[in-house]
Amino acid sequence: MSPKIAILIDGDNAEIKLLEQYISEAGRFGRVTIKRMYCDFTDTNKKSWKETLNKFAVNPVQKFAYTTGKNSTDTALIIDAMDLLHSKKVNGFCIVSSDSDYTGLANRIREEGMFIMGIGKKHTPIAFQKACENFTLAEVLQPFDPKDIAENNKNCEDVSKTENQSSSVSIPLPKVEGKISLKLIGSLKDSSVNTMDLKQIDEAFQMAVDIDKGYAFLSSFSQALRKIDPTFDNRNFGYSTFRKFCEALSPTYETIIHDDMQTISLNPNHSKPNS
Repeated sequence: MSPKIAILIDGDNAEIKLLEQYISEAGRFGRVTIKRMYCDFTDTNKKSWKETLNKFAVNPVQKFAYTTGKNSTDTALIIDAMDLLHSKKVNGFCIVSSDSDYTGLANRIREEGMFIMGIGKKHTPIAFQKACENFTLAEVLQPFDPKDIAENNKNCEDVSKTENQSSSVSIPLPKVEGKISLKLIGSLKDSSVNTMDLKQIDEAFQMAVDIDKGYAFLSSFSQALRKIDPTFDNRNFGYSTFRKFCEALSPTYETIIHDDMQTISLNPNHSKPNS
């Protein structure tokens, strides 16, 4: 059976418009059985959230701000998470926040051998990101307008380059404007690109490679990358699928489709493996 996931959302550090995306992202790793959002719902800016919470069956947890400039949201979320941890009602957690205060909680959950993932914005402190087994940037979950994507794709080039292969490989990062999604494929004619250290790619490949056959299955390679860097996500580099990300590693690495037309592996130096 799929692992049971509890998604706990810090309402002071989350966007209500992304509630559906938060739940769907957590659902990639298991069945979301517990859904809670913590904040002061008496705040005039949050009174309209009721309809959205009801729509997605999220349990609102009211926490009053007892002191000006302070709130008890963090404490309430952490206490509930610890209760769930010891109750064994779930197999993993998804913490939605960009706050470093949850770093200790994430570390504690991992110590218990449970799955922990996070969702937060780019400015989320590295400590919290690294404490999670998987961390998804909220920016890649932003809703988008297909018309905007079509317009930007006119400026895209289907290019996959390897620059300075001894140190790093450049992977195109689309420029995000308004509600344009990072799911765009290709590179905009812009000087802004996201570079990834080739040593990290090589290290992950060595972790996943079948020594006898000389290649690594994409599923194993993906897991290895996330073990090295919990924040790794192909969408951060503008690729909608992990396969497209791997194809962009050419010519340093090559994706190979095996005879069953379903199994795909990654192979270095253009050496085709025996299927």
